[in-house]
Amino acid sequence: MGNENKLRPPADRGRAVAVIIFVLGLGTLLPWNFFMTASQYFNQRLAAPPNSTSGGSTKDYNYDSWMALLSQLPLLLFTLLNSFLYQRVREHLRVAFSLIFILLLFCLTAALVQVPMQPDTFFSVTMATIWFINMCSAVLQGSLFGVVGLFPPRYSTLFMSGQGLAGIFAALAMLLSILSNADKSSAALGYFITPCVATLGTLLCYLLLPRLEFARFYMNRNHSAAVETTQELLSSTEKKVLSDVDKDLEAKRKFISKPEEIQERSSVFKVFKKIWLMAACVTCLFAVTLSAFPVITVRVQTVYKDSAAWDKVFTCVCCFIVFNTFDLVGRGAPYLVQWPSKESRLFPAAVLSRLVFIPLLMMCNVQNSRLPVLFRHDGAFVTIMALFSFSNGYLASLCMAYAPQLVRCKDCETAGSLMTFFLVLGLALGASFSFLLGKLV
Repeated sequence: MGNENKLRPPADRGRAVAVIIFVLGLGTLLPWNFFMTASQYFNQRLAAPPNSTSGGSTKDYNYDSWMALLSQLPLLLFTLLNSFLYQRVREHLRVAFSLIFILLLFCLTAALVQVPMQPDTFFSVTMATIWFINMCSAVLQGSLFGVVGLFPPRYSTLFMSGQGLAGIFAALAMLLSILSNADKSSAALGYFITPCVATLGTLLCYLLLPRLEFARFYMNRNHSAAVETTQELLSSTEKKVLSDVDKDLEAKRKFISKPEEIQERSSVFKVFKKIWLMAACVTCLFAVTLSAFPVITVRVQTVYKDSAAWDKVFTCVCCFIVFNTFDLVGRGAPYLVQWPSKESRLFPAAVLSRLVFIPLLMMCNVQNSRLPVLFRHDGAFVTIMALFSFSNGYLASLCMAYAPQLVRCKDCETAGSLMTFFLVLGLALGASFSFLLGKLV
């Protein structure tokens, strides 16, 4: 009874730990979402000033493509290096210092709103900021996934929900800054102050987490549980020895062989051979998504140019809010239905069918498009965006859920790590392809 009481988790009072883990999930993806959603602000700042020596022509900096690429490369790099880094630097140091650096870089970005700069200088500073802030975000995300993994599965769902809402949070912050009736400089300043406050709140939530009894129980129980399990195994073995020597010898042979079978893991290559189709699918999914979003979608314009109010919020609403909302809905849909099944040939076919969204989005009402405009109306663009984002969230969730089901339980962790790598690889490939598609439109 004493051991049972010791292992019984305390209550999560006021759902405080649940709220904190949700906020931590939100905080991990703020850098990516706030720099992506602010596409219009950065592109306007990078336009050549009227009195420049460029003869009135505007240099094309490809902000959206460079932003996407320099956001995903650090994530890809630290996905490869995570085992080296995470074994040598303690988790609380990784999380705390990552959040502090993210906060400082957001503060720098907010301060630069009021600082006049030449476009080349501003572009260089912005790209360096994006690289370093996403490098910190990659370390933060990997570290927090490890922390959340110590809690019951429902807390991992809350963490993922927070990540899913980060895009909507950034889009709503942009919408409020546009509707604030402030001048462009003040609106941009308010927009970038928002992630500063949110990141500070994330840091305070993380520092508060170990002080809560419920969190301490799960974060500190691994060592004590391992010790108790070892003691129980030893005591049961001693009883068996005292009962019958001959039976004990036979039992020892089984006892020695079974843990070896349990602990033996397949090689990475063997696991990859079992999940290669899901790995290819998740790579293709995110390569298609990042090749068109946001580099093409932010260039789509409304047909209702007469309405100045709608024209101001069109990109924020129809591009970012629609995408993030339907992507979040898509991620939750597998809880209700999972179709096609992992064995079905329709699954890779559904993933490949998303390639059709690239020409569909390119033939929307894109500004100064070289291609024929077939979908001029706002409603057509919103419909395409809704299907594009829903299919991304739905099929990505199925890929990540199906892959561990294709391997033995002992290989699930390896499968998860491989799927994470190929997901990030897809994001990086998509960001690279966006340069080409941006030139074609």
